[in-house]
Amino acid sequence: MKRITLGILVAFLLAATTIAKGADVMIEDGKKVKMEYTLKVNGEIVDSSEGREPLEYTQGQGAIIPGLEKQLVGLKVGDKKTVTVSPEEAYGAVNPDAFAEVPKANMPQEQEPQKGMMLQMQTPDGKTLNGTITEVKDETVVLDFNHPLAGKELLFDIEIVGIE
Repeated sequence: MKRITLGILVAFLLAATTIAKGADVMIEDGKKVKMEYTLKVNGEIVDSSEGREPLEYTQGQGAIIPGLEKQLVGLKVGDKKTVTVSPEEAYGAVNPDAFAEVPKANMPQEQEPQKGMMLQMQTPDGKTLNGTITEVKDETVVLDFNHPLAGKELLFDIEIVGIE
C-alpha cells in the first residue's frame, strides 16, 4: 500500500469541498445557466437542444420567456423538471390585429403562395416582419404576423446541466 502525503490529502479534501459547494448552487438572478430542453406544443416536439449545445442564458435578464424563467428559480445542477407555460407568460394571445390581407401581386413571384408558407417582409421603415400565410384567396392572401407560438400552451422538459 502506498502512503498518501499530507499535501495530496489536503488537495483532495479541498477539491471535494469545492465540488460539494458547486452542487449546492441554485438558479437565481445573475447566474449563468445551461440547460437541456425539449419543447412540446399539443404533444408534438417543436424544438429541442438534443444533438446541440445546451441552451445558455443569464437568469433575470429576460433572455428566455418569463413563464419558463420564473419556474427555474431554485433548481440545481442535475435537476429535471417539466414546466408548463401559459400563452400569457410566453408569446401572448393571438392578436387579431396582426392579420393582413395582401394582394397576390405584392407577393414574391417565384413561388405560388400556399397555406402555411412563411414569408419575410419589410415595412416601409425597414423593419422585418415574419408572416405565415393562413388563407389563399383568388386575388389576395391572408398573412398572420403573430409569433408562431402565440396563443399556445408550451410544455418544456428541462434538465439543468450547469450553473455559474
